[in-house]
Amino acid sequence: MSQSRKVSQLFAYENPWEAVVDYLDHIGVQEVFGLPSDDLGFLESLETKSKSRMILCKDQRNAVFMAVGHAMESEKPGVCVVGKGPALTNALTGLLEAKSLAAPLILIATGTRINRLGTKAFQELDQRSLVQPLVKWSYRVDHPDRLCWALEKGALLAVNGTPGPVYIEIPEQMFEEKIPRKKPWEPLIVRRFLPDETSMAQSLQLIRASNRPLLLLGGGMRKSKARSEIIRFTEQWGAALFVTASGRGAVPEDHPLFCGLAGLYATEPIRRLWKETDLVVVLGSRLEETATFGWEQMNPKATLIQVNIEPDDWSLEYPGMHMLGDGGLVVEGWLKEIKEEPLVQNQEWIKNIQVYRRELFQKANEHLKNARTDPFIHVAEILDVVDRIVTKDRILVQENGLQDMWSYFYPYYSCGGEGGAVLPSDQTSLGFGAAAVAGVKLAVKERPVIAWIGDGAFQLFKSDLKTVVEQKIPIMYIVLKNGGYGWLQHQWNQQEHHSSEHSRYHFTSPPDHFQWGVDHPQIECLEIIGKTQLEQTLQQAYQFQLKGKTVVVEIPVQLGDIPPGMQAIEGDFPGKEHVTIGN
Repeated sequence: MSQSRKVSQLFAYENPWEAVVDYLDHIGVQEVFGLPSDDLGFLESLETKSKSRMILCKDQRNAVFMAVGHAMESEKPGVCVVGKGPALTNALTGLLEAKSLAAPLILIATGTRINRLGTKAFQELDQRSLVQPLVKWSYRVDHPDRLCWALEKGALLAVNGTPGPVYIEIPEQMFEEKIPRKKPWEPLIVRRFLPDETSMAQSLQLIRASNRPLLLLGGGMRKSKARSEIIRFTEQWGAALFVTASGRGAVPEDHPLFCGLAGLYATEPIRRLWKETDLVVVLGSRLEETATFGWEQMNPKATLIQVNIEPDDWSLEYPGMHMLGDGGLVVEGWLKEIKEEPLVQNQEWIKNIQVYRRELFQKANEHLKNARTDPFIHVAEILDVVDRIVTKDRILVQENGLQDMWSYFYPYYSCGGEGGAVLPSDQTSLGFGAAAVAGVKLAVKERPVIAWIGDGAFQLFKSDLKTVVEQKIPIMYIVLKNGGYGWLQHQWNQQEHHSSEHSRYHFTSPPDHFQWGVDHPQIECLEIIGKTQLEQTLQQAYQFQLKGKTVVVEIPVQLGDIPPGMQAIEGDFPGKEHVTIGN
């Protein structure tokens, strides 16, 4: 028998789900999220062929959010399995978040059988057309020969280049088919590459000439292998170090050159650094609107260097250098060229960084001191207690409401040197953090994980709270209770053409007594009424989490407790016209 004939008969699976499960085992996936179709063949294959765990959710949107959270911390593709028709449309919000976060995700859905297409079959829908704008790649498997190929190609595309979601549809006629595998499974490898030599030399020339440098890290650098090299380069260069919201955790936030988040979440006096800088190096960021908010005040003579692994991620409205490559490798390349020689450093610039940082911390400390004299619980006080009682390797999974945005403003919350954070993308899908935290916790195992969310977001997630409890996922949910959708109510209260107090329309209501109770021995539900209970109750909650329980702590907060810098922001954070940045 010829070698080609042997290869063509390498292996055959009894059905497509066995092939899917075998491939997921091959690439090291240990948790899968979702709500399968009526076929239930995927569950049968998991039950009999794999040790992987299926997190059965009540809501497909929550399932995709969980898979995204898992992907962001495990550095493997998150996997979600859903049915067809409305099951798939329920998952679209999660796909939107995955694409915006550049999270590697494999979404596998059932599809209408090929001989029923166009007949108004039960739950028939052109699913690929719906998902196409939200994924890197989509494929419908209408022949047994194409499934193994689709799984390998989908996973490869999900993790390479700018990571993101892919979609694979398995139509119903495939359920009775045997699936051939014609070759061994390929290893799932992430390829990293450097820009061309000319770009490297030109960028280094600009870096050497800079006197007031600033380094901005985006979400593409969160899991960079060059974390220590980035810090060494920052110190050698004397740069002010910033991250975008999605880039939190990329560098130690207790470093003396770290200045917090860029754009919308940067406040005075740290904003002054952007007015004074002469060179901004951006690694792994698309420079989305929130990251560039306020850039109209940037020094118009500043030069910009953008480093991304795909041209589509360059923000071309900003002139300057656009380098195609891996940000970590680029930094390693710069260090190799400059070796131990110090780059040009402006001591006045370094002094300014230190002065502005000191002022920033002083303002935060003064706010905290004043908050402690107030009878109401302030969000800054809650963050301060969390920082003191939870180990420093914690991960905070956040929402993007009104009060929960306090954690975006450094130093009211800091990841420190060991901690991490998972934030929603600029899409800020409500309920993302509440669900994604389950995937994060499953990925990081022993590290403490805290969900930092408002009661409006938690209300959307509530259907899967029992899922988290039954799956014994030990999370501490801190629910900030302001009566519902606080951000919208805050905006409505700012309107001048009516008295919101007497308006017919309200986005919040008087907060109820504790409403998240789940009758299960694996959950502890705690309610904080007054300030004197704050530290003791949070300490109790943390101990419950350490014992393997899910904990929900509900804390009342005041609608007027607005994060710094947000008072003047209106609506959907409208951007302002950006000035031209040039040499």
